[in-house]
Amino acid sequence: MSADERADLETRLAAAQAETARLEARIASTTAWWSTAITKIEPGVIELRGYPVQQLIGNLGFVETVWLMTRGERPEPAQAALLEAALVASVDHGPQAPSIASARMAVTCGVGLNSAVANGVNVLGDTHGGAGQQCVQLLNRLVAAHRDTGASLDELAAAEVASHKARGEFVPGFGHRFHPRDPRRDPLLALVERARDQGVVEGRHLDIALAVEGVLASRNVPMNIDGVSAVVYGELGIEPELARGLFVLSRSVGILAHAWEEGGSGQRIKGPLPKGFLADYTGPATRDL
Repeated sequence: MSADERADLETRLAAAQAETARLEARIASTTAWWSTAITKIEPGVIELRGYPVQQLIGNLGFVETVWLMTRGERPEPAQAALLEAALVASVDHGPQAPSIASARMAVTCGVGLNSAVANGVNVLGDTHGGAGQQCVQLLNRLVAAHRDTGASLDELAAAEVASHKARGEFVPGFGHRFHPRDPRRDPLLALVERARDQGVVEGRHLDIALAVEGVLASRNVPMNIDGVSAVVYGELGIEPELARGLFVLSRSVGILAHAWEEGGSGQRIKGPLPKGFLADYTGPATRDL
């Protein structure tokens, strides 16, 4: 082989190697597009956080799987039990709740069950469904302040309540527009106290929540489900936004149940008012153009 032929071969080889490297980089960037640490999928393989799904089926409960999927590792049984209690407590609050009502109305319009459930979930926002997340943020902030400043829990709680009052805002997680005392408060709080006594949780969020409740006692504003579930989420180290997501997951059960029930009623296009009733009109009197 002549020198020129050898040089040409080396040039073509270098070009082929460069093209191979380019293609490999392109493939790598493509497969990284939806890269995830949650699920490994290959033909015949499904792994959740590294666990083969066939090993999880029948061996790991649903709430434990929720914890695994959202947080990366399996919970201790006592942690899973506490989270499950909070999720059970939040599944439903009756057809007058906007999220439930909207799902029930949607299903009478002929949409599928999945659309009706999505309709209900999409109503959950900062005002209806967001107090739990806001309360976790509040408790996290007060726990950190207690740790960093050494101020007493009562002082911190009083200052927080005063701050909300000065802004004309409700303290999220306390008081209920319907229940004088939320029936979900006592049993769920008792489970948190037991978990603290057993060393499952530290009890810091519990203590500051009770201090805030103490400040509000003179107004008869006890903790509600958002507050006591926020205690659970805070004690378990669940981030505030994820806490809202878990509430939405819980409330989806009630939304599904109500949409399914309404779907079997035979009602069509069921609006917010019963037939024969019309919303009050408050605009201008009838006038000519």
